[in-house]
Amino acid sequence: MTILVIGATGRVGRHVVDQLVQRDADVRVLTRDPAKAAFPAGVEVVQGDLLDIDALRAAFAGVSTLFLLNAVTGDEFTQAIITLNVAREAGVERVVYLSVFQADLAVNVPHFAVKRGAERMLEAMGFGATILRPTYFIDNEAMVKDVILQHGVYPMPIGGRGLAMVDARDIAEVAAIELVRRHDAPAKLPIETINLVGPDTLTGADVAAIWSDVLGRPVVYGGDDPSGFEANMATFMPRWTAYEMRLMAERYVSDGMIPEDGDRERLVGILGRPLHSYSETARTLAAA
Repeated sequence: MTILVIGATGRVGRHVVDQLVQRDADVRVLTRDPAKAAFPAGVEVVQGDLLDIDALRAAFAGVSTLFLLNAVTGDEFTQAIITLNVAREAGVERVVYLSVFQADLAVNVPHFAVKRGAERMLEAMGFGATILRPTYFIDNEAMVKDVILQHGVYPMPIGGRGLAMVDARDIAEVAAIELVRRHDAPAKLPIETINLVGPDTLTGADVAAIWSDVLGRPVVYGGDDPSGFEANMATFMPRWTAYEMRLMAERYVSDGMIPEDGDRERLVGILGRPLHSYSETARTLAAA
C-alpha cells in the first residue's frame, strides 16, 4: 500500500518524501505542477490540488496512510476539511497531520485556529492520527538573512519569552517515522500529539547574539513592535497574510513557544540523534 504526501513541494514536505524513500516506502505526491516537482525516482506524482475533487480521489486510490500539510491560504480550512472527507471516503484512517504548536491557544491567529479545527475533525471522525505541532521553523530565517547580513539587525519580533525553534529536517524525519509506524501497524493506532521543538529556547536578544558570534560583528535585535515586520511582509505577500504574520508575532511576544517537560527528550528518543540547532542554520546561511 502507498503513503500519500500532500504538501510535498515545500521545505518540510520535500524532506518527508526523501525520508520515506530512504525507508523504502511506496510514495505518491499530489502537486499542481509535476514538471517542477523533481522528486526522487520511484515517487508517483498525481497532478491536482486540494479543491480538485477528481484529482483528490485519484490520489487516494490504493492509499493506506496520509501525510497532510496545508499551505497558509485564505481557504486553508476548506482544503483541510475536503481532503479529510475524501480520505475517509477512500477508507484511509491513518494520518500524520502537520499542525502548529499551541494550536488550541492562539485562537486569534487564523492558521493556528484552522489547524485546531482540523485536529478536532481528526478526533471527531475517528481517524488514527499523529498530530505534529511544530514551533517556529528555523528555516524561516532564510527570509530575513539579507537584513541580518546587510544591516546588522535581526528583524523578527519574537520577544523575550523565547521560542524553541525547530529545524524542518527534524520535523520531516519525525513525520516519516510516524508515517511508517502507522502504515506498518496491524490496526489503526490511537490519536497522539507530538510537540516538535528545537534544542534551545531563544529570545530575540539570544538570536542576535548568535548572529553576532557567527558573523564576528554586532547584530542587534530589532525589538518587539510588529508594525515594521507587518509592513515588510506586505511588500512580497498579500496584505491579509502580512497581517496574519503580525498576529502570529504578537503571540510570540506575549506567550513565546516554550517546550513542555519531556518534549526534547521525546524527540531525541524518536530520532536517535541530537536535534538540529539554530546556530547550525545561522552558520549555513552566513556561508551561503
